[in-house]
Amino acid sequence: MPDPISIIVPVFNEEDNVQPLADEVIAAFDEGGCDWELVFVDDCSSDSTWEKIATARGKNQRVRGFRLEKNSGQSAAVWTGIQGTDRPLIATLDGDRQNDPADLPILLKELDTCDFACGWRHKRKDTFLRKISSGIARWFRCRALRSDFKDTGCAVRVFKRECVKALFGFNGLHRFMPIIVAGAGFKCREVPCNHRPRVAGESKYGVWNRLWRGIYDLIAISWYQKRRVNSVKFAEAEPAGDS
Repeated sequence: MPDPISIIVPVFNEEDNVQPLADEVIAAFDEGGCDWELVFVDDCSSDSTWEKIATARGKNQRVRGFRLEKNSGQSAAVWTGIQGTDRPLIATLDGDRQNDPADLPILLKELDTCDFACGWRHKRKDTFLRKISSGIARWFRCRALRSDFKDTGCAVRVFKRECVKALFGFNGLHRFMPIIVAGAGFKCREVPCNHRPRVAGESKYGVWNRLWRGIYDLIAISWYQKRRVNSVKFAEAEPAGDS
């Protein structure tokens, strides 16, 4: 049986997606014999998202909710979920239901032979422009970071908590988690996953705000990766023998 897992979902103004997503997670995990919890992190929504989380918790006590005091962004919500839970395994999903919770048990099995399993959206249900922008971003990542992950922006991830040692909270974390974890020496694996069109709510991102922000973050991560110090093997001096 897998170790207990916390499934972290950042949400902002997703009132129509909370309960359907909770129902899908329950369907994906309840018959697998896994000890799980679903943690919605509300990024100070202005609609009824927080009330919907409370309703979902009333229906199933495995559902939990954290609410940020001010709108702080997706990375802050993900980092809050990671810091606010203590189970040995962690999973993440986006709150817009474009990710399929049924993919999480598949990624969970990959942890038998790796530390961090992440999905890549091989049949993306996005606009042509967003697909092209993602391809350009990948090209830049490969050259700047020497790391060829197909889809670092995919939020479908399952990983061991010890991977958190490689991470730190910053605005942009959610887009670079696999790269940072792999750079610290953890074994990562990409797995094809399902991607669905948005059926409720509105996207919070456009192509241009993703592009400029992505370039800014890429420069910062490139600087960090070149200067990071990972654990290295060392020897400890033994007491000298009597002369």
